[in-house]
Amino acid sequence: MSSMSPQDALKAQVAKAALSLIAPGAWVGVGTGSTVNFFIDALAASGLSLAGTVSSSEASSARLSKLGIPVFSSHEVALLDVYVDGADEIEPHGYMIKGGGAALTREKIVAAQSKQFICIADESKWVQTLGAFPLPVEVIPMAAARLIQCFEALGSQVQASLRLKDGQPLVTDNAQHILDVKGLEIHDPLAFESMVSQWPGVVTVGVFAHQKANVCLLGTPQGVRTLYF
Repeated sequence: MSSMSPQDALKAQVAKAALSLIAPGAWVGVGTGSTVNFFIDALAASGLSLAGTVSSSEASSARLSKLGIPVFSSHEVALLDVYVDGADEIEPHGYMIKGGGAALTREKIVAAQSKQFICIADESKWVQTLGAFPLPVEVIPMAAARLIQCFEALGSQVQASLRLKDGQPLVTDNAQHILDVKGLEIHDPLAFESMVSQWPGVVTVGVFAHQKANVCLLGTPQGVRTLYF
């Protein structure tokens, strides 16, 4: 009997469904996170022949390589056919919050390099308005204190803090830090992403509006819903 949780079963379901949207010989961008790990495993088990992959994190690169899937650096590949990644939140226009796994900068780079973004997510990630999930923002460490003030100036309910690991600021694959911002309601994701991206010291904001999803495979107990944006 499977010990997989109901949520993990939905993640595995959408991960497998994504394979049907990938053509043999494609260049595939691969994201980061628990749902993507199911996708990597499904990709390896499928035997689908690919030109290669570009990964958004050291962790995903290691998993791909361990399973015999070729991984290339982003500068070695001009254009990817498809990018497959999860989301912390996704709303009805395909705009997302991403970065819970601290890989948002590389995720946004690979997404921008891809013709199509396929978001794979379980139904708990579907929202009407972004912001209930704490917004990850990758920042240059010397700017963190000032950026906390900038976010908290957006409203009395907004709280920003450094993400910690073992009592110390988490360090990303890019040697930067992460702020998590609570209490936001992001009604205009495109404008919000553009605004925060211009603040000095911000490396990447975890709103994916300019690099939104083109397709979302949403796992539900009734099966996979395919949403196009």
